[in-house]
Amino acid sequence: MLLTIDVGNTHTVLGLFDGEEIVEHWRISTDARRTADELAVLLQGLMGMHPLLGDELGDGIDGIAICSTVPSVLHELREVTRRYYGDVPAVLVEPGIKTGVPILMDNPKEVGADRIINAVAAVELYGGPAIVVDFGTATTFDAVSARGEYTGGVIAPGIEISVEALGVRGAQLRKIELARPRSVIGKNTVEAMQSGIVYGFAGQVDGVVNRMAKELADDPDDVTVIATGGLAPMVLGEASVIDEHEPWLTLIGLRLVYERNVSRL
Repeated sequence: MLLTIDVGNTHTVLGLFDGEEIVEHWRISTDARRTADELAVLLQGLMGMHPLLGDELGDGIDGIAICSTVPSVLHELREVTRRYYGDVPAVLVEPGIKTGVPILMDNPKEVGADRIINAVAAVELYGGPAIVVDFGTATTFDAVSARGEYTGGVIAPGIEISVEALGVRGAQLRKIELARPRSVIGKNTVEAMQSGIVYGFAGQVDGVVNRMAKELADDPDDVTVIATGGLAPMVLGEASVIDEHEPWLTLIGLRLVYERNVSRL
């Protein structure tokens, strides 16, 4: 079994692969204060419930692949792999790791590991040109060329950030449930805010993707648009440009990167 861990700013997603099939997954909050020992206990609690794994930490795990946008968490997970999974091959995505995707950026080290991993999976699953829209703490748009190169992207405030900002800065507004309203024209304040979030972000996705596609390919219709991230379902039915929804895109990318590097360990 391969354990994949995608650490985002808000949530951490874990996936368990049996070959190419993801057989289990978990989503937990990201806490930069957790120590390696606390993370090990958390992992043992989650994986101890799975029937294909043993009771002891590490039983049934043949490999580990990790990417993180939070440096302190990556540091602690490195310690987890060393102390609790010492005999298990581990790939932590950082400079020097072989991904198979050239990064055509002014400073490749600036690009978040999760965005490169998404590009790896997009190329493998759909080919290029492609645009990955990841709905997380930020909404990111990442461009992959026809040759499978990461060419750049767009970063916008995420859905939850926007909802929180409205509640904090609006004197008569409050934090609301992220749900699709009855209609575009809201009949109360909550529905009006929900409409602004759902349809506003759908319009943002359509507008940004259309502009990116014109720069990415001679024929924008050749570009495959893939949505991923925990908040993608909020926009899927309203954004017209999305071709594919792959909720486990990052985990799949981690599996691919692990396979490309494990023989070098």
